[in-house]
Amino acid sequence: MENLDAARLQMAFTLAFHIIFACIGMVMPFFMVVSHYKWLKTRNQIYLTLTKSWQKGVAIFFVTGAVSGTALSFELGLLWPEFMKHAGPIIGMPFSLEGAAFFVEAIALGFYLYGWNKLNERFHWITGIIIGISGVASGILVVSANGWMNAPSGFDYINGEFLNIDPVKAFLNPAWFSQALHMVLAAFTATGFAVGGIHAYQIYKNRNVELHKKAFRIAVTFGAIAALLQPISGDISAKDIAQRQPVKLAAMEAHYNTEKGAPLYIGGIVNEETQEVKYKIAIPKALSFLSFGDFDAEVKGLNDFPKDTHPPVAITHYAFQTMVGLGTLLVIASLIFFISYKRKKWTAKNKYWLLFIIMAPLGFFALEAGWVVTEVGRQPWIIYNIMKTKDAVTPMPGMVYSFYMYVILYTILAVVVTWLMQRQIKVLNKTPIES
Repeated sequence: MENLDAARLQMAFTLAFHIIFACIGMVMPFFMVVSHYKWLKTRNQIYLTLTKSWQKGVAIFFVTGAVSGTALSFELGLLWPEFMKHAGPIIGMPFSLEGAAFFVEAIALGFYLYGWNKLNERFHWITGIIIGISGVASGILVVSANGWMNAPSGFDYINGEFLNIDPVKAFLNPAWFSQALHMVLAAFTATGFAVGGIHAYQIYKNRNVELHKKAFRIAVTFGAIAALLQPISGDISAKDIAQRQPVKLAAMEAHYNTEKGAPLYIGGIVNEETQEVKYKIAIPKALSFLSFGDFDAEVKGLNDFPKDTHPPVAITHYAFQTMVGLGTLLVIASLIFFISYKRKKWTAKNKYWLLFIIMAPLGFFALEAGWVVTEVGRQPWIIYNIMKTKDAVTPMPGMVYSFYMYVILYTILAVVVTWLMQRQIKVLNKTPIES
């Protein structure tokens, strides 16, 4: 395996794991504080038990998110030294602010975990809100740095040198808002349905049903609202990409030829050699409208760009189709969830709970597919139109061994976290509940 391939695989592997830990750690505090609020209002013991159970989950994912995020920070410097040499002074600001947000989150978590019966009840609850807000802020700041890689700004690039650096302009790059909005909503959708699905499984198995129904409703309410808002965010992202990264849009839709009134492809199998997409469903003029708000707008095809700047078309197209397809299923599940508030008899059927068990992993599959679109769709650039990925990789040989080591370490980490969460649910099911 070439050094570049090993470095890219290691980065992709660790990022794929970190996203899951980070998103759960970012969103779960909101479930916890809602349950906590209901406890303060009703003094229903179920909400207190649920809050204390979720706070252990928050602590576990805070630690694993911090560990996996720290590893990623090292990787940026070790795997991509040429990138960090130039990008560090430009996008250091969001990383520094992310460190401050993490610091606040850690302090608030400490107050929350050890504040039971020691702090004023309202102040104690507010520390839980601070955990959630600072976690979301951390996520937005990291995504801002990634947005800069897609929309580099805040400097002049003259004769291979990065001059006249403006870190604020780099931080508020043209991609930060659309990417951050899409990512935050995706995190709430994925975590809401994942946590809801776990509780749906316990209801399906008839374990501690009253508690799990309350937990399910809190988690899926967050996930369903985010899922219903996500298409709006997706539309904003699509129009942004069409303007800034037209070659990525062409790869997402596997469009090779420039045309006005371009159709939207749904599904299909890409043949990169013949430049065809077989077995697709084509919706006339829909891509032009979704990209530019005009049914007759011109959409540039891949053949209008130099071949050495094309992203891997098939991977980008399949990942995009996967993200949109799974997102659509989650929107349908969200509508079913809200309708079930009126049609309560639906929740008496096992099929209802089975649906949400099936939905549990789909949000994270969609989230991972979305990151494949973002990262693979930017290739061959590590800084779009400025620096290629192959020019940023470390010259140090033997990166393949580092990749294998990370695979082993992260697999162990995933097994340990899964075991801890299973143990947590078993303990919860054995806890006597008095409403």
